[in-house]
Amino acid sequence: MTQLIDYVLHVDKYLQGFAQEHSTAIYALLFAIVFCETGLVVTPFLPGDSLLFAVGALAAQGMLRIELIIPLLMAAAIIGDNLNYWIGRKCGSWIVTRPWFKRDYLTKTEHFFVKHGGRAIVIARFVPIVRTFAPFTAGFGQMHYPRFLAFSIGGGLLWVAGISLLGYALGNLPFIKSNFKLVSLLIIFVSILPILIEVIQHKRAAKKAAANANAGKGTEV
Repeated sequence: MTQLIDYVLHVDKYLQGFAQEHSTAIYALLFAIVFCETGLVVTPFLPGDSLLFAVGALAAQGMLRIELIIPLLMAAAIIGDNLNYWIGRKCGSWIVTRPWFKRDYLTKTEHFFVKHGGRAIVIARFVPIVRTFAPFTAGFGQMHYPRFLAFSIGGGLLWVAGISLLGYALGNLPFIKSNFKLVSLLIIFVSILPILIEVIQHKRAAKKAAANANAGKGTEV
């Protein structure tokens, strides 16, 4: 876990070294990371937002070709999303009963769907963990596939292009380059902020419901 955290916080350094040694294989590696994070429910821990920002920053420094990396990672995100949808649709009932499956993640994603509806597929792209479980939940819940596909494509385009181009525009600035660890933490915090708000609101609603129930019992007595 410590190594994973170190990788997320210093993803730019790791990618820079790999890109310098493997100028072609770096594209395959990036495709695989984005594909697995969005396509496999067992890999929600892989870096997403910070990776895309770092990719854009490295492209600004001339280590990657932005015109290749954006469509490539869009394809990885969309293909992964669709694989995850069909896994949920065809095997979801079996998977959710496995001891290794994070049921809490599924529950949080289901609450996310209740609040946002089909748009959750797009919004979830910008929320770590939820973006991995959203397509699985959509498939498990038998969402109409053409509707899911439209949201999946739109979300994939916005997520990859938006964060990569942000990294491309800002990543080469001296302040960003010298404080990339801090920027990575900020990106991660902003990414998980929606789910933190969701959890707080859910807890408040549960407390309010419990208080109302207790008040009702007191009135009956």
